[in-house]
Formats: sequence, C-alpha cells, structure tokens
Amino acid sequence: MFILLSAAIAPGLALLSYFYLRNQMSTEPRRTLLHSFIYGALITFPIMFIQFVLAEEQTFSSVFFTTVVFTSAIEEFFKWLVIFTAILRHVEFDDPYDGILYGAAVSLGFATVENILYLLSFGIDKAFLRALLPVSSHALFGVVMGYYFGKSKFSKDDKQIEYLLLALIAPMILHFSYNTILTLKGNLMYLVVPFMLFLWWFGLRKVKLAHRHLVVHLYENNKM
Repeated sequence: MFILLSAAIAPGLALLSYFYLRNQMSTEPRRTLLHSFIYGALITFPIMFIQFVLAEEQTFSSVFFTTVVFTSAIEEFFKWLVIFTAILRHVEFDDPYDGILYGAAVSLGFATVENILYLLSFGIDKAFLRALLPVSSHALFGVVMGYYFGKSKFSKDDKQIEYLLLALIAPMILHFSYNTILTLKGNLMYLVVPFMLFLWWFGLRKVKLAHRHLVVHLYENNKM
C-alpha cells in the first residue's frame, strides 16, 4: 500500500517542485502552495459525485459528450473557480509567475487524488503511464490557466476580463483535445505523443512568458 501511494503521489509533487524551482526571481510561500494543492485535491470529490449522478441518471445520451466534453468542462471549471475565489485576491499572489505556481498546484492536487483512486482500483502497473499522461497533462492545463490568471491580475488595461475567460477556455480546449485523443481507437501513440510534446512546448512557453512579465513587474516596482 505504501509503495502504491508513493507511486501515485510522487509525480504530482515532482512536477510541482519542478515549476517551483524554475522561479529563480522570488520564492513563493510553501504554505500557500500547499493550501492550493489541498484545494485542488478537495474538488476531486464533488466533481466525481456530479459525474456519478449524471451517469446514473443517464442525463446525456451521448457517451462522447459525457466522457469528453462534460468531463473536460467540469474539471477545468472547478479548478478555475478555486483559483478565482480563493487564490486570485490572496496577498501572496503578488507577481505574474505566481499564477503558474497556483494553477499547477490546484491542478496537481486534483490529479494526485485522481491518480491515487485510479491506482487503488487498477493497480500499480499503470503508474508510469499515468505519470506521463494524466498527471503531467493536468499540470500543464494548470500552468496555462495560471498564466492567464497572472495576466489578468497584473494587467493595467481593459483586458482583465478577457484574460479571466482565457484562463477558463484555453485549458478546457486543451483538455477537450486530450480526452478526444484518448477515445480514439488504434494507433493511439501516434496521436497522443505529438499532442503531449505540443502541450509541454505550449506550457513551457507560458512559463517563459510569465518569467518575462515577472522581470518587468519587479523592475516597475523597483522604480517606484
């Protein structure tokens, strides 16, 4: 049991540590990051409950809509809602790169609990594949979401609402694309590998942009 739990939890913590250590300009309080991770873990249960009820009631006749569209939408919406209500206005959210960290923390909290439940049900044999695909994809969805939250909070123009919407819509589209690929049969690796490479490129590009925004933010603050 200990080995299984370690295999389920380790990928999430490793990815969060990776994004945390990439920020060399300032150090984010670990307690706040831990709280964000816990928030993400807690939303797993209402999401699963809603999914279970809708499945039992057969609310949607289309399996594709249920497993791809609805699942992508509800998971990303709950993550977005947590950041919007509990983190965005937090005093520790004080530079653009913080959005990357909090977005990744919330997403990885969710992915870690989901990973634990999956491995408890299907065994440790899938642990490596789960780390490469669902856990890392959730982390990168969170990075993209957090990037736009950071843009929204520190934007001085009238694009704050636009960035808030992008913080929800962009990861939803990515999640929708990922889930769609997983539903396709045959030659799955020919599709999922290019998509994951694109997702890592896109996510790390947002990380670099957030670093640039952070440098500008610190420079402007030092001038005051």
